[in-house]
Amino acid sequence: MVGPSVQRSVSSLASKLFQWTHALRVSLSRPLFTVLLALIAGGIVILFTSSGTLFDRFSAVATAYQYLLVGSFGNLQNTSYTLVGVTSLIFAGLSVAIAFRAGLFNIGAAGQLAVGAVTAGIIAFELPTWPGWLLIPTMILASALSGAVWGGIVGWLKAWRGAHEVVTTIMLNWIAFYIAAYLIDGPLQAPKLSEQTLPLPDQATLPLVSVFYNQTLGTFLPKIDSPLSYTVDVSIFFALIALVIYWFLTTRTTFGYELRVIGQNLKAAKYAGIPIKKNLVLTMALAGAFAGLAGSLHLMGQAPYQLIGNAFSIDSTGFDAIGVALLGRTTLLGVLLSALLFGGLRQAGSSMQLFAHVPGDLVYILQALVLFSVAADFLPAIQRLLPGRLRLKHKSFVVQEVANQED
Repeated sequence: MVGPSVQRSVSSLASKLFQWTHALRVSLSRPLFTVLLALIAGGIVILFTSSGTLFDRFSAVATAYQYLLVGSFGNLQNTSYTLVGVTSLIFAGLSVAIAFRAGLFNIGAAGQLAVGAVTAGIIAFELPTWPGWLLIPTMILASALSGAVWGGIVGWLKAWRGAHEVVTTIMLNWIAFYIAAYLIDGPLQAPKLSEQTLPLPDQATLPLVSVFYNQTLGTFLPKIDSPLSYTVDVSIFFALIALVIYWFLTTRTTFGYELRVIGQNLKAAKYAGIPIKKNLVLTMALAGAFAGLAGSLHLMGQAPYQLIGNAFSIDSTGFDAIGVALLGRTTLLGVLLSALLFGGLRQAGSSMQLFAHVPGDLVYILQALVLFSVAADFLPAIQRLLPGRLRLKHKSFVVQEVANQED
């Protein structure tokens, strides 16, 4: 016979598995429904803007979405291009997500990214003789610290002066852009070149994943042919580590619990004696650190490995991160999947335009529709129109995660 303790153990395991499955279904249902609505709306846009018969128009929709998938994840090379953007989106998405946990809306990831990249570049140019094993960690730590300082300014203004973080982050974005442009077109400018620096020293750059594989596992496993054609670099692994760190901070620490309480009920947080001002500053500092890493690691991992004057003001990563965090509902898995979606949309634009003859701007329309669907949150309204058996019973994702932590 199976003893009572074994039965309890099996029952507990089954219960935890059921809770995890239910939590996964609840956390993914709204984002997936949001993406589905955006794709349907995008298909309608293609229908109305295409020419020919109704069959031709539906064929245009099918072809466009076929190349949307092929252009982003259709083969290893396209996947590697997509993962380049995904890496930065993960870091920037975590920057927005951790702030949102505390009820703060971080619009400043773009500026924090710029500060991190410029800091890393300055260190590389000032210490060109340092060996890579020392220079690279120094650049990474310095970029995270500078981003944390830039984000911490916002947290301090919010905590002690009551300044709204949306206003201060937007203003600090442009301050960062103009400072970066001044440095790149001034003290850091490459000789005889305009608005750009020299490339980073070789020992300050990160290897491509394919090259790193060939130099390590490839010594006794089959090598990757034409490794330079796969552009994703090893910073993708740093991004995955950052996701785990974010998950641990927000779900397995007192700090993460305090963030959720502050974000959900400020009065309750005050009554419970939670240090609100300290946590606001620390939250925005962590947000800035994540964004700063997005800038430095992209600079170190992607050609041409140099700073360009107006690149930061036109880079959409910091603003796409808002969509990544909100669509992902600030969870580890959600941020990862959202980053893959937005990174895939970015990469697939040229394929859709070239092969499906669909305007590349459709990608931006789809991104906008995703954000619109997130903001509108159509799923609860639609569920109320469905029969009772077809409804999904949702819990607040914050309440669900608090329950998970207590378990």
